[in-house]
Amino acid sequence: MLKSPDLDPNEAVTTTKTNRRPKATTGAAATNNRRPKAATGATTVDFLTRHAFNRLIGFELVRVHRDGLTIQCQVRPDLLNSAGNVHGGVTASLADVAVGSALQHHFGGARRFTTVELKINYFRPVTEGRLRARSRLVRIGSRICVGQVDISDGHRRSVGLAIVTYMLLDDPTAAS
Repeated sequence: MLKSPDLDPNEAVTTTKTNRRPKATTGAAATNNRRPKAATGATTVDFLTRHAFNRLIGFELVRVHRDGLTIQCQVRPDLLNSAGNVHGGVTASLADVAVGSALQHHFGGARRFTTVELKINYFRPVTEGRLRARSRLVRIGSRICVGQVDISDGHRRSVGLAIVTYMLLDDPTAAS
């Protein structure tokens, strides 16, 4: 178990590979609550591994922070483009999933949302090792949420920066 000063004291996160189906979990975050309780690390892992695409790419939850989270993937030959670098779509997907998972964690699974914009700057190519995304939730509005993602390689060199905008799809005050 990974314990950190950045983690909620009641929360522990294990680095988890997403190449397998998650076990079913019980319990859910409160619905119809403007400020739902943040999800546990295990719930965030479940959210991350629920989607077949995330498992296909091999996204792993590394750490949950107060303002976001860190995920990563191992660079594999099937993720490289014709120039031998990690495909830009893999990097963009990593950034998108990092912010989406941070929002899911923030809202405790009580809100639905979708990506409406993603802007990414690539600084240098990655050819091996790991690709890591550290997301920070910059703004949580009533309809729009914005996250920033610092993307680095296995040597902790900055390889990109992304801004991802999400739209909340539901009304937290509506009765269910």
